[in-house]
Order: sequence, then structure tokens, then C-alpha cells
Amino acid sequence: MSELSSNFIQHLIELRDRLVRALAVLVVCFIALMPFATDIYDFLAAPLLSILPAGSKMIAIGVITPFFIPVKVTLLVAFMASLPWVLYQLWAFISPALYQHERRLILPLVFSSTILFFAGIAFCYYFVFATVFRFIAGFSGNSITFAPDIESYFNFVLTMFLAFGVAFEVPIAIAILVLSGIVNTTKLRQIRPYMIVGAFVVAAVVTPPDVVSQLLLAIPLVILYEVGIIFAPLLQRYAKKKPDETSNAE
Repeated sequence: MSELSSNFIQHLIELRDRLVRALAVLVVCFIALMPFATDIYDFLAAPLLSILPAGSKMIAIGVITPFFIPVKVTLLVAFMASLPWVLYQLWAFISPALYQHERRLILPLVFSSTILFFAGIAFCYYFVFATVFRFIAGFSGNSITFAPDIESYFNFVLTMFLAFGVAFEVPIAIAILVLSGIVNTTKLRQIRPYMIVGAFVVAAVVTPPDVVSQLLLAIPLVILYEVGIIFAPLLQRYAKKKPDETSNAE
């Protein structure tokens, strides 16, 4: 067996081990949280229940939905709880192929992206949901009983969490583009009008068809883009430094 094939197999084995470690923590988190599955769903449903009349509840249309949906919610929370460990395993797998200065940079990026993703979810849960649900419920007249299905609610929440979690990664995306030399501060300022229009287009596509939720996603996107522009000069200066280390991948 050639040395190249041997190294390739070793990388595959290490990748498998990293995936197993990541999956093991996810499974442990899921098992640990399962006894609290109902409480977790109640917490997730709180923003919607808070705008319903006192004593109102959501409905479950499917036969096994009352069991299946809390399990899916618990799996989602378990994934979020294990996400830092999963990202660490990814970083540990690719780090041997990086220069020393790249290692120092990637770890803060991984940490920052995790914090921003959770910040986007928190913003969605504590602010966006309360505003959007209150706006939607206001259109329910006396002839309409507003009683959402729990599966529909879960799908809505998952979509919104992903949308806002990814949206809050805009500064990280800008940082990667600047560090790789694809764009610079001048270019970021030049394309600002297109990015603003793009933010509203993206918000219109990924959020429900109401103005409130679209604005609540588009405005943070624009603000986070401006934050990326502010920090872009610092990243440009870092990117221009020539690395004096050699790769450890050899």
C-alpha cells in the first residue's frame, strides 16, 4: 500500500472517530433531556400560548403527534447543546492541516459563529415570536378560533430558528471573505445597496408572508452587515501579514 493511500485511510479513520465522538455526545444529551421532553416543548410553545386566551391550548391532529413532536424538539435542543463539541471535533480534524496563525484564527471564528447562532435563536424566541404572534392573532376575528397544530408550530419554529441563526452569521461570512482576499472594505461599501435589497428578498423568502417577520429579519441582516464593514479593516490588516510558520500537514 502506498504512503498516499495509507495517509488517506488514516484520515478516514480519524474522521470516523471524530464523528462517533460528536454523535456520542449528541445521544447522551438527547437521553438526558428526554425525561423533560414535555417541559421543553412547553417552553418552546410559551411565546404562542402567551397571546392566546387564558386556558387555551394548541391541538394535535396526528395520532402519535403528541409524542413525536416533543421528541423532535428534544432532539433539536440536544443538538444545540452538543453543537460546541461538534464544532470542536470539526476543528480538531482540520487543524493539523493549518498554519499556526490559521489555527489561532479559526478557533475564535468557530467560537464566535456558535455564539452568534445562539444569539440569533434567542433574538427570534424572545423578541420576534412575541411580536409576530401578537400581530397574527390580531387578525383573528370573532369567527376564527386561533388554535395552531403542534406539528405546524414546530415546523414554523424550526424554520425561523434556522433563518435567524444563519442570518446572525453574516459577520462571520464577511470575515471569511475578507481574510481570503475575495472582498475588501471598499468593495463591501460599494455593494451595500445590493446587500440591503438582498436582505429584504431573503427575509421575504424564508419568513412567513407578513411584513412584521420580514422586517424583523431584514433589519438585523442589514445591521450585522454594517458590523462586518466596521471590523473589515482590522481583518484586512491581518490578512496582509505573511505567515512565517510552515504547515504541520507535511
